[in-house]
Amino acid sequence: MRLCFASNNAHKLDEIRPLLPAGTELLSLADIGCHEELPETQDTLAGNARQKAQYVWDHYGVACFADDTGLEVTALNGEPGVYSARYAGPQRSATDNVAKLLRELQPHPNRSAQFRTVVALIEPTGEVQEFAGVVDGIITDTASGVGGFGYDPVFQPVEGDGRTFAEMTTEEKNKTSHRARAVAGLVAFLNKSA
Repeated sequence: MRLCFASNNAHKLDEIRPLLPAGTELLSLADIGCHEELPETQDTLAGNARQKAQYVWDHYGVACFADDTGLEVTALNGEPGVYSARYAGPQRSATDNVAKLLRELQPHPNRSAQFRTVVALIEPTGEVQEFAGVVDGIITDTASGVGGFGYDPVFQPVEGDGRTFAEMTTEEKNKTSHRARAVAGLVAFLNKSA
């Protein structure tokens, strides 16, 4: 089965590829010739995931899934949420985003947060399916670790051993991450449909 993941993020592709059913050929946007920026103008994670997958389906006719992920911090009323990738501005710098998050959290003793991912799948029939994954954690005081991407250096999952996502291997992160949980729903659906 050929399935496009609406991303050129090599980290995401590497995380997801080993989770998919055997025989699935995972294509990136570049693989299908899509080099334009996909629209993300919705005000929810699910809306953005659907919008990106629908764009690929409408313009390239390829079965596709897209994800959108947000870090939702309790003390910041769920921010940065849907704006996680551009929290510190349009330059989309992970370093700037983490620095802003840590500044905003300084006066707050409550460091609880959750990562949430929504995956939208456009099937070859054009039908849309959605899958969600959530992982609870805390935001650490300082960045730690060199793996992962985005907010991984400051996100410590509750169901862990005290390490941040950035201190884990990809395989370790895939056992508990929000994206892995959402993709597990996708994989179960693909296996059932095969």
